[in-house]
Amino acid sequence: MTDTTALDAATTTQTAQLPQVTEPRNPGIPLDLDWVARVQANTSAIERRCATLPGRRSIKKDHQAAWLLRAVACIDLTTLSGDDTERRVQRLCAKARQPVDARMLDALGVPDLTTGAVCVYHEMIPAAVAALKGTGIPVAAVSTGFPAGLSPLPLRLQEIRESVAAGAKEIDIVISRRHVLTGDWQALYDEMKAMRAACGDAHVKAILATGELGTLRNVARASLVCMMAGADFIKTSTGKESVNATLPVSLVMIRAIRDYYERTGYRVGYKPAGGISKAKDALIYLSLIKDELGDRWLQPDLFRFGASSLLGDIERQLEHHLTGAYSAGYHHAIG
Repeated sequence: MTDTTALDAATTTQTAQLPQVTEPRNPGIPLDLDWVARVQANTSAIERRCATLPGRRSIKKDHQAAWLLRAVACIDLTTLSGDDTERRVQRLCAKARQPVDARMLDALGVPDLTTGAVCVYHEMIPAAVAALKGTGIPVAAVSTGFPAGLSPLPLRLQEIRESVAAGAKEIDIVISRRHVLTGDWQALYDEMKAMRAACGDAHVKAILATGELGTLRNVARASLVCMMAGADFIKTSTGKESVNATLPVSLVMIRAIRDYYERTGYRVGYKPAGGISKAKDALIYLSLIKDELGDRWLQPDLFRFGASSLLGDIERQLEHHLTGAYSAGYHHAIG
């Protein structure tokens, strides 16, 4: 695995108590079609690079615990089911406020830890806002006709405004995949720019639905166009596609983020979502971020996991670290 000096040097307490960082928002730039056209993706090289990641020497013991606590702090704890209720959302928010058993945190020397956000449908925003009042944990809402994004644009923009008015501090929007598949980058740019404007002060995460974009080159170009239009984060998936977050897609997207930062000076966040359910997977993603983007991106204002079951497995790994035994999964219910 990657050199772990940055997190290894920190105690678990320092890992949990993240500094408050004020990062200038990405304001976007004019659409540069020449830059977009020059973007390529060497699929075979990308896949070879990603194939080496799971087999590297993993971090152990206290260092692994520190990395896992960092992963918890970067989770958007999510429920996006048709049978969501206010009570389920309230339980999810309680878990976000106390994601790891207090006794384990005490044993690890961590006084406080929360998840990065709670992510829900629009109708559940009031329940989530009320349950998280006073915690500083933001509510993220999926929007714009999630997950397909095929409703009329004026309705999608109004949905964003309604979610912001209801108290959502982050909006996860879905792009129109057809703009990518047909190479209509101006249409994608205009759509993303309008969505960013509708969000106002709320941060916007652009969901690319990468499993439906056809090629890694399309993923790279869509990532760049969304950042040019002012996206605060780019996100892999809705979690509803047949293929969600993968390491090759992640490598392409974070290299687009790096390229954009090097040319503009603005940092854009990254959110892999869908299918990330094991602690070992979280460690791989964190190491990839560290390798490609550096330590600054290992904080929740620039990196999030879109997940729910991931937290339960991380808890089991932390308990094993402390006791030498694994507990049953039902001891770590999410909601």
